[in-house]
Amino acid sequence: MRLLRLPSLWLAPPLLFACAVTWLTYDLPDGYGEGIALLVGCAGAVLLLDLVAGNRLPPLDRFRLRSYAGTREAFVALAFALAVLAFCLLDLALFPVALVDDPRAYATMEGGREHIRHISDMCWVLPPVGLLCARSRGLRWSLVIAGLVFPVLVIDRNRLLNGLFALALVIVLRRDARAPLPWKRIVLIALAGASVFSVLGMLRSGPLEGLTLPFGGLYRDAPQGIKWLLLYVSAGPYNFASIEAKHYVDASFLIHQVVPLSGSVATAGTGIPLDSPTVNVGTEFFPFLMAWGPAGAAAAVFALYLWLHWSVRRLWPNVPLFGLLIFLRMAYVCLMAPFAPQAFIWTNVDFIALCLLMQLFAAWLPARVPALSTTPT
Repeated sequence: MRLLRLPSLWLAPPLLFACAVTWLTYDLPDGYGEGIALLVGCAGAVLLLDLVAGNRLPPLDRFRLRSYAGTREAFVALAFALAVLAFCLLDLALFPVALVDDPRAYATMEGGREHIRHISDMCWVLPPVGLLCARSRGLRWSLVIAGLVFPVLVIDRNRLLNGLFALALVIVLRRDARAPLPWKRIVLIALAGASVFSVLGMLRSGPLEGLTLPFGGLYRDAPQGIKWLLLYVSAGPYNFASIEAKHYVDASFLIHQVVPLSGSVATAGTGIPLDSPTVNVGTEFFPFLMAWGPAGAAAAVFALYLWLHWSVRRLWPNVPLFGLLIFLRMAYVCLMAPFAPQAFIWTNVDFIALCLLMQLFAAWLPARVPALSTTPT
């Protein structure tokens, strides 16, 4: 229970785990170990800093006892969730559905789809908002199912994992603190997510036989589905270590990432000397490494921890709804930091700013607002 209240739980252990998987998955070339050691050292320092600083999530009883349904915050959050759902339906109605029409359609953003996708990409909020805010069982499960089905239809594995993570974390935080962890439900969610993720990976990217990376025996002997999971977990630290060993410098990718509409953030087809052009992810800290070297990457690790620390402070004292949504997002981007940039991007900043605005707007509403559903559960 004490571990669940540690903010660094969502950053340091995933980074250490990804580095361990990378070490086991590849026969690393000479010089690549330095990049892995940098990530491991930063993760250990963050964990130590968190233990010393004493920042913790509120007691878990406050998550369970806080009721959101029927409040002004829930009214605004449900309206927001329904707007996101409407954009998801527009996405499916106006453009090819990748799972049904053509798996390659997941990357097609022409014809205005990129603008619709900016909103529909927030589909991961539907499960937690449904669980926390909807009084009607029908509305609640409609939001949960829609938030998990839409990413599958458009073959967006990241949004699927985000939705499953938010769903699982809400279940864990809202349970009776005296009861044991709901391991069966958590394991079921994890297995379902891993299975769907592997299948979508095979549909989206095709077979793995053409990759020429220096895989070790663990990877070569694994089944195809497990290979996808090993590659997904390890590709970020591997590419980070590769670029660190090559001392490659290119600040443009970081600029495009943080400045809206300044350029493409795609790494595929660029001059970045990746060992495999199709395996083109490199951790959250990859752009900082290319722009400012190892010192910039280390600074980005601690900046991400401080941002997570800020999101945890917003949960005090009584777990406000939009503070919880911000924390769910920050916990997820920290969990996925070993894979690819999701925190230091302008769309993530936009989501957090939107939550702060919705919290302010909800405070201006009258104490009693019309319920979107009044059917008791």
